[in-house]
Amino acid sequence: MYIEHLSLTNFRNYARLETTFPKIPIVLFGANAQGKTSLLEAIYYLATSRSPYTTSDRQLIHWRMQDDPTPFARLVAEIVSASGVYHQLEITLLLENQRFKKVIRHNGMDKRVMDVVGLLKVVLFLPQDLALVEGSPAERRRFMDTTLAQVDQTYYQALELYERVMPQRNALLRRIAEQQGSIQELDYWDEQLVQAGSVIIAGRQQFLRELEHDAQRAHYDLTGGSETLTLQYLPSFQPTAEGKGQLSFDLLGMDLHRQISPEDIMPQFAEQLVAERAESIRRGATLSGPHRDELRLLINTRDAGLYGSRGQARTAVMALKLAELEWMKARTGDYPILLLDEVIAELDKARRAYLLERIDGKTQTLLTTTELDIFSQAFMERVAVWQIEAGQVTKLSG
Repeated sequence: MYIEHLSLTNFRNYARLETTFPKIPIVLFGANAQGKTSLLEAIYYLATSRSPYTTSDRQLIHWRMQDDPTPFARLVAEIVSASGVYHQLEITLLLENQRFKKVIRHNGMDKRVMDVVGLLKVVLFLPQDLALVEGSPAERRRFMDTTLAQVDQTYYQALELYERVMPQRNALLRRIAEQQGSIQELDYWDEQLVQAGSVIIAGRQQFLRELEHDAQRAHYDLTGGSETLTLQYLPSFQPTAEGKGQLSFDLLGMDLHRQISPEDIMPQFAEQLVAERAESIRRGATLSGPHRDELRLLINTRDAGLYGSRGQARTAVMALKLAELEWMKARTGDYPILLLDEVIAELDKARRAYLLERIDGKTQTLLTTTELDIFSQAFMERVAVWQIEAGQVTKLSG
């Protein structure tokens, strides 16, 4: 999979951009606040319909449009899959009569977000991704959800449903606490929450079982075999295929008969919600479900978030991102686009060399930097270099 052409209009600091992409890696070079990250953000947004940097889509519209009667931004990508199939994906963000709209088209036809998520697949690697080790559980849940939603339509739909239902259920819990609602009303919301949540839990378990295999291999190489990385999935309650006891989470290739299914989880999730109803009503919140799941990264069986060094955290995250790349390829038959935002400068010499060796053309790669001299001459000879300044792109090589 690769982007053949990208068009941006009024997106961030790009008033207008029309550019054709080569298949070789692209180094985006320039000072800070010139538009390097915005270019990666545009590609990520086309892939996921969300920005990794802001929760407000309005901030994506160019500042010069503030006084326009109808502010808008438009992103268009021409994409070619590994099988040679051409797609045109277009997203328009529009502020009309004080109402914000997102208009999506695929090959000229109007579509919903769920219809196009995954059409373009990406893996984004940021310095802030250390939060996957050191940050809150929400960061790790977001990592799982963003990756899975790009390749699994069933998972994406379950996630959308879950995120719609849970606030409704929480609002009902508060009304019941205020004696303005009936406990029987929970049955309807519980049924939907259980249906969607069970798909999410099963999807995450399978994802981590498969991801761990490639992550351990990359981590082994990065540490010279001195450390072992293990992924530990901790759902907020512990379902099993047998309906009791602890969740099985073995290495890929071991105890595969214990892979848990949504059908296994559903009755156990429903039972858990009923068991904690009184406490949920008292707190006005849903106490169990995927929104409270946790993922921990262990190095030599010790929690990296609690006991690991900053260097160990960087190594674990790099292993996870490289595994994400290979996992998407295994699931879809097509490599995603790799986006590296100011990551190279954050790495030591050994990790930098390891990562750059894997930018070998099998996946379209864009990486940003403020310094070109951190790259070897051999690497620079096989990449395109684009200088970014004030939202303008100058192609220096490639």
